[in-house]
Amino acid sequence: MTDSTLNQRRLLRQTLRAKRRRLSAAAQKQAARQLCRQIRQQPWFLRCRRIAVYLANDGEISPDQLVCMAKKMGKQIYLPVLHPAHKGRLWFVRYQASTPMQKNRFGIAEPTLKGYGHLKGYRCPASLLDLVLMPLVGFTARGERLGMGGGFYDRTFEQNSAGFHRPLLIGLAHECQRVEHLPVADWDVPLAGILTPLHLYQVNKTL
Repeated sequence: MTDSTLNQRRLLRQTLRAKRRRLSAAAQKQAARQLCRQIRQQPWFLRCRRIAVYLANDGEISPDQLVCMAKKMGKQIYLPVLHPAHKGRLWFVRYQASTPMQKNRFGIAEPTLKGYGHLKGYRCPASLLDLVLMPLVGFTARGERLGMGGGFYDRTFEQNSAGFHRPLLIGLAHECQRVEHLPVADWDVPLAGILTPLHLYQVNKTL
C-alpha cells in the first residue's frame, strides 16, 4: 500500500470517527435498539452459540442490548483481550457479570489477565467462535471496511494455518459511517456482512 493510500485511510478515519462522535446520546440509544431488532431476525445469529462482541468506545454503535438478549437466549458471550504473548493479536474471554475487568493500554475495558488462572475454561480459541461482531470506523455497501488501524482482528483471523476455521465475521456500524469508496489494504480480512440499525449489507451470499 502506498503512502498516499495510507494517508487517505488516516484522513477518512478521522472524519468518520468525528461523525459518529457527534451522534447524541438519544440517537445512540435508538441505534442500539434498532440494531438489536435487526440482528434477532438473522438466521445466522439464531444458529450461533459462541459470540464475540466489543464494548463500545469513541462513538461506536453499542452492542449492549443485543448482548443482554443473547445471554437470555443461552448464548455465550466473549470479549477481545490484547494477547499477552503475541503482539497485535487477540484472545477471547468469556464475559459475565462477575468477570474482573481492567483498562488496556488503549484505555478500553477488557477482562483482566492477571495470573491467567481464572481464565481456565473461560478463554475461547478464535477458531471455535461461531460469530464475531466487530466495530468499524467506515464501510461500503460492497463490504469493504475501515478499522481503527491496529490490525488486531486481521492478524487474529488471518487464515495462516491448515484447518483454521474462521468464524462468521460481521461488522457493526452506524449508517452514517457508510461511504461510496474506500481504499482497501491487502491485509484486510473480508467480512461476511455489515449490519447497521437500518440494513444488512450482505457480502457473503450464503449468509
